[in-house]
Amino acid sequence: MGEKHVVARVADFEATDRKLVEVKGRPIVIFRVGGEWFGMLNRCPHQGGSLCAGHLISLVESDRPGDIRMSRKGEILRCPWHGWEFDIRTGESMARPGRIRSRPVEVSVVKAAEVETVGPLEKYDVTQEGDVVVVEL
Repeated sequence: MGEKHVVARVADFEATDRKLVEVKGRPIVIFRVGGEWFGMLNRCPHQGGSLCAGHLISLVESDRPGDIRMSRKGEILRCPWHGWEFDIRTGESMARPGRIRSRPVEVSVVKAAEVETVGPLEKYDVTQEGDVVVVEL
């Protein structure tokens, strides 16, 4: 199990679905989709585009021509540079799963009062009030 780092308060996500943070010199983008949290290294493995600037889209599926359905709303991340798409749950490339992936990062939400009990932490402008977002590397 890696170290846990407090990087933001849940309230920081009230007006946005993402936040770019830095942990140990690594740029990490945190996404909030519905009630779930996801994190990825903020670098597209194709040519280094900022995934934080990408679009969260739905998965488009089809069994035959003309039969199109959308699923997994907001779970597919499209890189803004060249349109490469990644599953934010796994980091896997939608075009080449198993071969290309963006590095996913474990993200969890804990009560601010629990911060002292979750292990060694590095705090980044976070108070002990309310809820916080924790990134594990």
